[in-house]
Amino acid sequence: MELFYFQYFRDGTGHLGPEESNHCVRVLRHREGDLIDVIDGKGTLLHCRILRADPKDTVVELVSSEENWEARPYRLTMAVCPTKNNDRFEWFVEKATEVGVDRIVPVIGDRSERKVYKTERAERIALSAAKQSLKALIPDIEEPRTVRSFIGECDAACKLIACCFEDETCPRTSIREALAGATDIAVLIGPEGDFSPEEVQLAISKGFRPVHLGASRLRTETAALTAVEAVYFEFI
Repeated sequence: MELFYFQYFRDGTGHLGPEESNHCVRVLRHREGDLIDVIDGKGTLLHCRILRADPKDTVVELVSSEENWEARPYRLTMAVCPTKNNDRFEWFVEKATEVGVDRIVPVIGDRSERKVYKTERAERIALSAAKQSLKALIPDIEEPRTVRSFIGECDAACKLIACCFEDETCPRTSIREALAGATDIAVLIGPEGDFSPEEVQLAISKGFRPVHLGASRLRTETAALTAVEAVYFEFI
């Protein structure tokens, strides 16, 4: 199965962008009359017929659609501090999209080494990963904000913060135990140097539950993907 992507129909027809058109016509050699499958990035699979096979501007008509195609029974937001090495964060975006995530929020913590993050490349990676893994939903890659800002605005029913340290004011539980029964989930993952104690205490005061991901010391991107997979395995 090969998926293409565009967002909008008008009067029952839509235009694949130049990159998608080139892949459709020149690489896969589709022609007028062929049926193809298209995702809108919001969870709908669109069955379409090619009206014009142009490698720069392919035009298709809608034949039928399937809303909430292969939808997951949970909603997951991952708020993750971008890594010093940008490739590692982009690896996380790709793999998290393949497994299943609704929102990815880059957050800047007190101890973050990377203070600026641009989302354009991550958005392209998420689109490619969604198509490759046969998903109709592409995660929203949101603009960066501070850890404190995300803590204050997060309204998920199950709010978790994965931190490395533990004391009497910050008892941690395993993420699997904390996830039991939850379907609207947000997980906060810190930078290489972990969250500051002040950030953790703020999170706790706002209803976040401190969790651990096991005994191993994990890199930021590995911890983030482990959390995505922990949620995934609760539902398969």
